[in-house]
Amino acid sequence: MIQSRVHVSDLREHVGRTVTVFGWVNTLRLQSKMQFVVVRDGTGMVQVTHKRDDGPLEARLQALTPESAVKITGRVADAAQVKLGGLEIVPEAVEVLNPAATPLPIDEQTGVEHRLDWRFLDVRRRPAAQLMFAVQTTLEQGLREYAYAQGATEMHTPKLMGTASESGAEVFELGYFGRSAYLAQSPQFYKQMAISAGIEKVFEIGPVFRAEPSFTSRHATEFTGVDVELAWIDGVEDVMAFEEQMLTHAIAKVADAHGEAVRERFGVEITVPTTPFPRITMAEAHEILRKGGWDPEGIKEDLDPEGERSISAHIRQVTGHEFVFVTHYPVGIRPFYHMRPADDPSVTLSFDLLWKGLEITTGAQREHRYDVLLKQAAEKGMSREPMQDYLNAFRYGCPPHGGLGMGLGRVLMVMLGLESIREATFLFRGPNRLTP
Repeated sequence: MIQSRVHVSDLREHVGRTVTVFGWVNTLRLQSKMQFVVVRDGTGMVQVTHKRDDGPLEARLQALTPESAVKITGRVADAAQVKLGGLEIVPEAVEVLNPAATPLPIDEQTGVEHRLDWRFLDVRRRPAAQLMFAVQTTLEQGLREYAYAQGATEMHTPKLMGTASESGAEVFELGYFGRSAYLAQSPQFYKQMAISAGIEKVFEIGPVFRAEPSFTSRHATEFTGVDVELAWIDGVEDVMAFEEQMLTHAIAKVADAHGEAVRERFGVEITVPTTPFPRITMAEAHEILRKGGWDPEGIKEDLDPEGERSISAHIRQVTGHEFVFVTHYPVGIRPFYHMRPADDPSVTLSFDLLWKGLEITTGAQREHRYDVLLKQAAEKGMSREPMQDYLNAFRYGCPPHGGLGMGLGRVLMVMLGLESIREATFLFRGPNRLTP
């Protein structure tokens, strides 16, 4: 009896039986006496072996092209000489569900930019790319699990805004019924409104838009942000503690589900970090880096990519830890809504989290006092009027709160040792890419 579909990874359990496999033609070796077709599904590859006999099967196999979608029915046989699991399928019926045009537009030598033009084929043909999405799914599941366990509410905030958020820079403007709207560069203001609405712990995993003309390996114009906001905090330390626990939980889940496959496909070991993560103030980071010859003029307020890599390497050398929170960023390079400590108003109660030298998160305690917010916005030269809806959320008893924004693609990039965020996204969007 012909069974319903069997995945390639389960064929060992069906030796001696007739099965049906669905998949794509991976490779063809059509010899004078034998026809060998390797078929690939999402779980693995199997060799289909047919002895030429001038019959309809021979003709059908002869006409196959690489990447055609096929349905193969046949008997599973032990074949010790076959490298693919020591098994083969002796075909009884071959159905071409959709023939692939030939030649294929990409191959193993194709560079990343051209591969992105044919991303569906690129992902289909590379098991590592498919594994990346499985890892992403598990990672998000782990992040959500932790947030739910802490009593957080998952929110979905608007991606269309009537005014340009934050500083007004780096936003995409679009037409909206005869006036202008903007794509949200962060759910920041909305999740703070949710805190003011009495929802004590808020998180969102959703799209973020940044109109930055950046062509680096870590920037995208549209990416998935993981945002958290927590009410009634004692200080920014509560936010950092939440993040390190959330990340540790999610990374442990990925290590458990995919650690072996990641080692095999990416050559990377997923190490579950210990908590707490090391913390270092920006002033301390500057001092350490300048001793090593970074920023000899002493003019940089922020850490550039080289500085981030160097301070991470230093922390790893001293503590053995891959993560580090850099805290107390200067007021000049942080938004107006970051809280400033009473004893040193030149800095903010904010942080970046670096993982192996790459910034994956920015967070802070927010300023929740209406009068202080107005003062800090004025200092930054910002007009009250476009922000009035946001500012109203602080006029009627908004609690102390803080939160963070993490880039999902960057986390995946570091976790899997990918060279570019282009590889950590299904369909990448950058200044030069709006297709496919």
